[in-house]
Amino acid sequence: MSGLLRSTALVSAMTFVSRILGLLRDMVVARAFGAGVGADAFFVAFRIPNLLRRLFAEGAFSQAFVPVLSEYKTKRSHEEVQDLLDHTSGALGGVLFLVTAIGILAAPLLVWIFAPGFADKPDKFALTAQMLQLTFPYILFISLTALAGGVLNSYGRFAVPAFTPVLLNLCMIGAAVWLAPHMEQPVVALAWGVLIAGMAQLAFQLPFLWRLRLLPRPRWRRGHEGVRKIIGLMLPGIFGSSVAQINLLIDTLIASFLVTGSVSWLYYSDRLVEFPLGVFGVALATVILPRLSQQHAATDTAEHSRTLDWALRMTVLVGSPATVALVILAGPMLVTLFQYGEFSAFDVEMSTLSLMAYALGLLGFILVKVLAAAFFSRQDARTPVRIAVIAMGANLVLNGIFVVPMVMFDIPGPHAGLVLATALAAFINAGLLLRALRRTGDFHASAGWMGFVLRVVIANIAMGVVLFFLVGDIEVWQAHAWPARARDLMVCVCAGVGTYFAVAWLAGLRWHHFAAPGARGAR
Repeated sequence: MSGLLRSTALVSAMTFVSRILGLLRDMVVARAFGAGVGADAFFVAFRIPNLLRRLFAEGAFSQAFVPVLSEYKTKRSHEEVQDLLDHTSGALGGVLFLVTAIGILAAPLLVWIFAPGFADKPDKFALTAQMLQLTFPYILFISLTALAGGVLNSYGRFAVPAFTPVLLNLCMIGAAVWLAPHMEQPVVALAWGVLIAGMAQLAFQLPFLWRLRLLPRPRWRRGHEGVRKIIGLMLPGIFGSSVAQINLLIDTLIASFLVTGSVSWLYYSDRLVEFPLGVFGVALATVILPRLSQQHAATDTAEHSRTLDWALRMTVLVGSPATVALVILAGPMLVTLFQYGEFSAFDVEMSTLSLMAYALGLLGFILVKVLAAAFFSRQDARTPVRIAVIAMGANLVLNGIFVVPMVMFDIPGPHAGLVLATALAAFINAGLLLRALRRTGDFHASAGWMGFVLRVVIANIAMGVVLFFLVGDIEVWQAHAWPARARDLMVCVCAGVGTYFAVAWLAGLRWHHFAAPGARGAR
């Protein structure tokens, strides 16, 4: 097994643990708070710093920092790497401390900007602002955690950063179960859980940096060469690498004007799509970015292209069946995981619509992460920005095409129209990124792609047929207790996975077709 595949499997395994706990967290939250006023308020208060986390921490900062760090690691001494970390942590920490202070003071204004539909509901607006003041410092701690994780990833320590999000889920579960019953407004406990989790995640990674003799000692100096380069890549990357998250924020803004529950329905369906996206898509992009950056620093263009080709094959191999399964199993998954306590059958019905729409864009979301990594590994932030502007415009136009008629003619599920627009915009983004790489000669598809895709399509069709007949009527799932729901869902998942890989093997797909970068495609 290749080093890349081993590293991807390791990160996926750690992320899988985190995502399982994340689902448990969402089950606890759904049971306790449902999709009402308190849940809507928290999800907005959490989404704002969470968006900034994806833009700064996992998005633009990581994609700007890792290539520069890899260049220093490849071409310079350990002392120069330490100096880069010291000044990067000083600059990042100083700026984020200021941003955090402003965010806390301006919480009501931020709620008005990002969820203007709450403005005519004073209690909901005030609750959201109160929780945002608690959750906003999360961006400071998690961005410093991303810096530590970028260092560990660049030195091949992938497991620790991948495991770190587990602490967020544990803190939020603990807050919902033990802290909430003791608070005047129980939902505020979730905001405290987010704040505590941010501090815990940063503290968890510091000992591992110390073992590498790379524990940052924050310093500030204007004009540091490495910091300037990181900022130069990061500023356009804030927009370019995370357009999907900006689109999701636009969805939240528009959803705040829709019926109560719309924000929560979007959240729960987004969480289920985040499971395969995080376990595989984010893991794959995380692993290939240091490798692509090192290959670019070594001017090895052939290996750079082969690594990207392998990543795209893995995306199709895993992302396409995940899409099919999520579309077909949307209702049963939501019933099994969330339909308890305050989460009603109507909430399941509405969340199913948005989950199916999200699922249709899963492959596009993963492709954007992988293809953007190819640009950032070459320290090219301008091209993704230009393409992101086009995708953003497409998303806004599609929102108007899908949502406005649904609202005007009172068609159920306008929140799902928001998601469908985001999904299509992701494919537009990915298609333009791929075309740009091919035009510049930075990506050349290896032989056998047509045969590979054909085999994957056949396997997906077979899996879809099996799942369709296994699922049956959603009312049957709702009539069952949790153990029976969990059992039936596990049967569907195992049958789907088994069918997919069995049919793929019968169709001629073999391990050597995708086992290592540079391996030739299906013949």
